[in-house]
Amino acid sequence: MISLWVGVTALVAIALLPLVLSLQRAAGARSRREAALALHRAQLVELGRELEEGRLAPAEHATAVLEVQRRMLAAAELSDPTAQSTSGSALWAAVALVPIGGLLLYLVGGSPGLPAMPLKERMAAAEQRVRQEDALVAQLRQVLRGLDPHSDKAREGYILLGNAEARLGHMHGAAAAWQTALEVRFDATLAVETAEAITEANGRVTDDATALFRRALAEAPATAPWRPMAERRLGGG
Repeated sequence: MISLWVGVTALVAIALLPLVLSLQRAAGARSRREAALALHRAQLVELGRELEEGRLAPAEHATAVLEVQRRMLAAAELSDPTAQSTSGSALWAAVALVPIGGLLLYLVGGSPGLPAMPLKERMAAAEQRVRQEDALVAQLRQVLRGLDPHSDKAREGYILLGNAEARLGHMHGAAAAWQTALEVRFDATLAVETAEAITEANGRVTDDATALFRRALAEAPATAPWRPMAERRLGGG
């Protein structure tokens, strides 16, 4: 558990490092400007002292003061200290809030108390689920062989079979099972799902899919949520 949090902390630090460096460069820029202004103020004080001691003529003093004041204005116009301070504070607050917000989201939606599962174990678990799905599909097919293919019970079974095939990514099998269910009793929504499965399995809208889309549109109410999608399919979308 401790190693998990150490790893998370390291990843957060790496992700935020560019932003922190940027903020530090900005802070450094402000320090250089303030140092330049302080130097120019010291120069003005020194010029005033030289004028008082007679080491500098009034005309030369005036010219030198104007030059120093020009440099001070140029340095002051490089950036707005207040705006930079405000934006810098906001950025530093964001730096602090990003990991805190991420931690809160993880604590709410994650499972920090559970031990980490290695990739090999996760892959094995996924493969086990697929094997179980395949076994259920095989059992369902066996049951369907003993039913009247024109009965409502068989229709429900073929719909379940199509759903299982679709979850496994077997779109040809899903389309075949749903088509069998449609032969028992037509349903516009199921017809659209079957047409989509046929389209996905073949990579295009086939003649069978087109026929199903058209019949579904003809028999479904105008408020059917899938109607725009079916119309796009028929329009070549």
